[in-house]
Amino acid sequence: MAKWTPEHEAPEPLEGPVVATVTGGTILWFVLFLAQLPFYGWFDDHGYLWWLWTCLAGAGLGLYGIWFVRKREAAIKRDAENAENPEKTEKAEQTENAEKTSGDLSEPVTD
Repeated sequence: MAKWTPEHEAPEPLEGPVVATVTGGTILWFVLFLAQLPFYGWFDDHGYLWWLWTCLAGAGLGLYGIWFVRKREAAIKRDAENAENPEKTEKAEQTENAEKTSGDLSEPVTD
């Protein structure tokens, strides 16, 4: 059997307003949950109660998604800034290392 090889390269991933999209989706799931809540009894009687819990799960996972994409955006922005100013990154690392090794210098030394 021959190994499959792609005929062309994969396209670049689309970048857009990811945080806004995930936030909008999360709000939509939560609104759907609230809209179905008054009909809890009907859903329970007809075996569709899972619709209600699906909306709540979508809202909960959306909250995790918002946290995740915000961290991702911050990391992308930080990496882009570091790529533009590598000297700034080196100075920040040196300062951080110096602070770790110097200890607390605010207290006077008594012998």
